[in-house]
Amino acid sequence: MRRILLAVLFAAVPLSAQTIDERIDRELPSLIKSYQAFHAAPELSMEEQKTSATVASRLRQLGYDVTERFGKYADPNATCYGVVAVMRNGDGPVVLLRTDMDALPVLEQTGLPFASTVTAKPVSDDATAGDSPVMHACGHDLHMTALLGTAKLLADMKSQWHGTVELIGQPAEEVVKGAEAMLNAGLYERFPKPAYALAVHDSATLEAGKVGYAPGFAMAASDTVAITVRGVSGHGASPQSTKDPIVLASQIVLALQTIVSREDNPLDPVVVTVGSIHGGTKSNIIPDEVKLALTVRTYKPEVRQRVLASIERIARGTAIAAGLADDRLPIVTVSQGTPATYNEPALTRRLATAVAKTVGEKNVVQVDPIMASEDFSRFSLDRTLPAAMINIGAADPAKVASGALLPSLHSSKFAPTPVDLVLRRAIQTEVAMVLELLR
Repeated sequence: MRRILLAVLFAAVPLSAQTIDERIDRELPSLIKSYQAFHAAPELSMEEQKTSATVASRLRQLGYDVTERFGKYADPNATCYGVVAVMRNGDGPVVLLRTDMDALPVLEQTGLPFASTVTAKPVSDDATAGDSPVMHACGHDLHMTALLGTAKLLADMKSQWHGTVELIGQPAEEVVKGAEAMLNAGLYERFPKPAYALAVHDSATLEAGKVGYAPGFAMAASDTVAITVRGVSGHGASPQSTKDPIVLASQIVLALQTIVSREDNPLDPVVVTVGSIHGGTKSNIIPDEVKLALTVRTYKPEVRQRVLASIERIARGTAIAAGLADDRLPIVTVSQGTPATYNEPALTRRLATAVAKTVGEKNVVQVDPIMASEDFSRFSLDRTLPAAMINIGAADPAKVASGALLPSLHSSKFAPTPVDLVLRRAIQTEVAMVLELLR
């Protein structure tokens, strides 16, 4: 009889009176199943057809006005699988909340029972010759699940907010093309232009249960630089009759490091990494060329342009010093990636305070900026639109406490742990942020 009475009393509690935690408790079992399904069926950048269809279908079921396959890549033959879901609820601001959807070409080694066994051929610029294993090694599966949970809670809590919620399922984040594609297709013209742009991202270094915020610069701008170092080929036993591009490439690699150590203000973070060097076919053949691939990370636009100019100057200058003719100087090609992610300070602190009221002040901490990159930055329109990305701790608390080496994002062994706590914190954070801006 007592159980029946309690059940009746609980059922009699109106939805509006339930706490965010009680609502999450009700949804969490099905959300974890969704997370596992996303994790087991990852899709690479620009190939998110089934993933985006699932996100769109779930949002449509919740009463959102959903548009699928939204976006326009530079390649007219490529389909953009962007999702835009809008819920209008009276007068008030427009708040954009974004999730990313794509996975990475990584062979999963987490040992999870729902680990990915998917293989696929990448279609991005760095595509390999054959199929690659695919894994959600950056938490986008968690981000999508959190967005669905947040969408459900906001749909149920319409009496507690007024304005417009605009949920974005963004493709191709890992190749920093998706945000630009959606904006190029007229995201802010065809749909309500937001007053605020928000996102969360899991952190592989922050303990699960914690929420991190970084006012100001939070993530770096990224650029990819390709250098073709040209020489004059010949026999390895007669180097005097050649211009060796392998030696020249080695000198360039070393000289590039002086950009950070001697040209940059130590207070301006810069990373210049040569991640790939390829040249030659046989030990006794001096080749015609060597190819270098670089990633460049900066924060300030003026520093970004100065570093890129220095790379070209050093490559050309080193070749001239080696006696290369003008028609054999290095070819330097820059593929600009994405601007730095800048969390508008006042907005970020306001959101952190709101989240702390939901998850507890001890669980909200200020974190340091990092040199990884994210194209969420583009939604802020060169910082003219207030934006903030908040970090959700996803590292195993026991391993953090022990000081053990933690798998990083993009690692074959990374997975949010424990996922129920990480997912709960992500939904709590997203709901608290949106309610703060739309109360």
